[in-house]
This record gives sequence, structure tokens and C-alpha cells, in this order.
Amino acid sequence: MKGSNLSAPAVFILLGFSDYPQLEKVLLLVISIIYALTLMGNTAIIFVSYLSPKLHTPMYFFLSNLSFLDLCFTTSVVPQMLWNLKGPRKTITYTGCVIQFYIALGLGSTECILLTVMAYDRFNAICRPLHYGVIMNPKLLKQLAAVAWISGFVESTIQTILIFHLSLCSHHRVDDFICEEPALIKIASVDTAFLENELSIFTVLFVVIPLGLIVVSYGCIVRSVLRMNSAEGRRRAFGTCGSHMIVVTLFFGTIMSVYIQPKSRYTQNHSKFLTLFYTVVTPSLNPLIYTLRNKEVKWAIKKLLTTDPNVNVFRTKCKTYSGNS
Repeated sequence: MKGSNLSAPAVFILLGFSDYPQLEKVLLLVISIIYALTLMGNTAIIFVSYLSPKLHTPMYFFLSNLSFLDLCFTTSVVPQMLWNLKGPRKTITYTGCVIQFYIALGLGSTECILLTVMAYDRFNAICRPLHYGVIMNPKLLKQLAAVAWISGFVESTIQTILIFHLSLCSHHRVDDFICEEPALIKIASVDTAFLENELSIFTVLFVVIPLGLIVVSYGCIVRSVLRMNSAEGRRRAFGTCGSHMIVVTLFFGTIMSVYIQPKSRYTQNHSKFLTLFYTVVTPSLNPLIYTLRNKEVKWAIKKLLTTDPNVNVFRTKCKTYSGNS
């Protein structure tokens, strides 16, 4: 291709917050703590969903997928981010940048689709309760999860090929703290009109349309809930959807702020904090949101942590595993 990047740079310089060294010290500490909480919280959700028979439902199947996705997502960007924050060197190798870009974009796109699938699950649970078990059968659950993961990484593959086929400016200075598409487009030394249009198309496909489907699903849910005669039934229905609605608002709100915004110096600095929020903060909040607002999860955690051998599911699982081996 005429604009191909024939001579790949050895490294990229991730400027991040290098203009604010005092802020970097604070971020290093804060992000380290949040990352540790993210690892613990999402790992706990996965194990609790697996070990508690009461949570072997479609909702927690998708929640486990979301937790695993968040674990991978933060791990793809945070270690490199912390390394750059702790010292003057703000570099990442070309190969490292490609890998980080591919994995982070793939997981981010997957999360957009997965949150949409989770809204579809809640729609069936509340609007079609009598047919819920038939509709959301194990085969369909696996198919929906597969669609989310495959579509996310197909999109990432296309974007990675297009981005890293560009001719780049010789300074290779990326005005961000991760290898993200908007920042990489800005250091291209060729016309990027096609790529910007293509990015807009994928933003519509993986952000605008999924968010629209989620809004439609919750519109149907609200209408069904308001028709319920029981106040307790309405409270429980909204309770099961509340956590998901908060996660959707946090994730899609920051994503849209980063990818759909006017171009200016202010918004570039502003977008760094928004990117920091959805790459670091949101994955740590998801387990907290689902735990605090969900009695089933709190019950399962309490049951797993109890010392009573008659109700300690974790010990039972371990004993079963040991006996089989």
C-alpha cells in the first residue's frame, strides 16, 4: 500500500501525564491500589459464581464473563502504565504497542456487545418470565458469549491492521498513556480521512447501536415493571437491573466521551482522564456494584466464607475434587 509503514519504529513514547510529575506520583499509588482491588474483586466474582450452585444462572454466567474480561482488560494496560508512571522513561516497544492495542481494543469491543447481551438477558427475565428458562438455555448462552468475544476481536483485528499500516511521524510521540486509536491516528504522517471515517463506522457498530439496543431493552423492561400490581415485585425487578444499568452508564458514558468529541487541546487532556476512568476505575467498580446491590451475591459470599462445614460450599468442592483425583 502506498501509505504503508515500511520502517516500523523501535519504540513509541507514551507522553501520558509527563507534564505533571507530581500528579504521576499520586496516580502511581492510586492506580496500584485500584488495580489490586480489581484483581481481587473480579476474581472473587468468578469463583463465587462458579462455586455457588444458587448462582448457576444466565445472569451470573454473563457476569463471570464480564469479570474475566475486566481482569484481562486492565492487565493489558495497567502494568505498562505503572512502569511508565514510576520513572522518566515513557516508552513501549513497537511490538508491545501492537499487542496492547489489539488486546485492549478487542476486549473493549467485546464488553460493548457483552453488556448488550446482558440487557437482553434481563429483558427476557422480566418481560418473558414464563419462557425465560427455555429462551436462555445453556446452548444460547454459550452462543451469545461467543458472538460477543468473536465480534470484538474481529473488529480489533481489522483496526490493528489499518492503524499499524500507516506511515507515522518520525518522533513517535503518542499523546496518551496507552496505545489507543485516536492518539495513534494523530501521529500519522499521511491523510487519515479514510481511517477516521472507518473509526466512526465501528463506533456506530460497537457503541451507538449496542447502547441503542440496551435503551430499547430497558424501555420494554420499565413498561413491564410499571404494569406489575405488586410493589415488592416492582422493587425486585428494578433491583435486578439496577447494577447493570449503573455499569452500562459508567462504561458507555466514558467511551462515548473519548471517541465522540470535538478535537481540541482541552479535550485531549480531558480524554486522558476519561480513558483512565474506563480502563482502570470502571473494572474495579463492577464487582463492587454487583456485590453491594445484589443480595444473592452477598449471600453466596457469606456462605463461602462461613466456617460451618455443613454450608461451606468451597470446602465441599475441594473435597469432591480431591476425592476424584
